[in-house]
Amino acid sequence: MSETVTASKTKKLIESSIMVAIATVLSMIKLLDLPYGGTVTIGCMLPVIIISYRHGIRWGLLSGAVFGIIQQLLGLNTLSYVTTWQSVAAVMLLDYIVAFTVIGLGGIYRKSLAQPRALVLGTVTVCILRYICHVISGATVWAGLSIPTEAAFWYSVGYNATYMIPETIVTSVIAYYIGSILDMGQDNIVPFSKSRKEPIPVTKWIAGLLIAAVAVFDVRSIFAHLQNADSGEFDATGFASVSWGLIAAATIACTVCAVILFYTGSKKSSGK
Repeated sequence: MSETVTASKTKKLIESSIMVAIATVLSMIKLLDLPYGGTVTIGCMLPVIIISYRHGIRWGLLSGAVFGIIQQLLGLNTLSYVTTWQSVAAVMLLDYIVAFTVIGLGGIYRKSLAQPRALVLGTVTVCILRYICHVISGATVWAGLSIPTEAAFWYSVGYNATYMIPETIVTSVIAYYIGSILDMGQDNIVPFSKSRKEPIPVTKWIAGLLIAAVAVFDVRSIFAHLQNADSGEFDATGFASVSWGLIAAATIACTVCAVILFYTGSKKSSGK
């Protein structure tokens, strides 16, 4: 019996290590990289969420903590902007350790929802928790540095939303699609049997990715003009420099295409 338990723990440890490694690689593929911190990736949190879903919250939190430590090591240069040891500790905890450890809660809906929905809702939940960590950090540690001292809380709310909202959308879309085609409740991750209801049509997840892509494009196009590159201060006059026509055209085009793709996918899945 003890050998079986040991083998099970070893398997979980190996799988968690592989997933954290995948998450680290995905974190380096950036769709959006804001000048004062914050990125949009192609779902770097999902591997940790999957570990939590497959092996439970404890393994998820452990994997999230390791992922956070690695992210801190990759972002050591951020500590050069703070001066006191209290600020250093706060940045390490709020922006990295705690912010990424909470990703390990992504599997909390496993027993109450079908797999695709459980993964999506778990993704949204941990993204909100991570967002809260970054907002607190921005309104306290980074106030007066990369965030204006005046109205620091609301600026932090807006700034961190510019990358966390697209990150949430991208990760949720990928989570739903993967959760529709792969059975993660087995000892090994395997495709669902053919007898199971067909997974979400490809056209639907392409539609979701289109919405995510245009969200990233809009954020990049707008926010690049709203913060002074030298002082870091919010500059509302930058709105005048935003190419609103291009943003509107891209948003409308992607939205229309997404609606058409989603409608086409719905017709196919209903057999009409």
